Amino acid sequence: MDNKVKPARVKFITIMENGNWSAAYVSTPVSDDGVMFFQTVDGKKQFRDVWGGYAEPSEKPELVSWAKKLGAPQDLAKCFAEQVTE
Repeated sequence: MDNKVKPARVKFITIMENGNWSAAYVSTPVSDDGVMFFQTVDGKKQFRDVWGGYAEPSEKPELVSWAKKLGAPQDLAKCFAEQVTE
């Protein structure tokens, strides 16, 4: 968290949205790729959690479960699991 990264060095792999939830799959030069989850509350996006690393296709059920425990909708959870296991 102490590393400074110029915004131009952050690559957005994909943005996913469903209802009042969204997730940004990003890549930076100082960390593993990660998916940041946000929930819109009273018109403002609130950071909920980040998932980072790599996953195998066999891990999809666990990834869906993890995202749903955050409160993410089923469709967003499934999309997230698909994206990070491709």
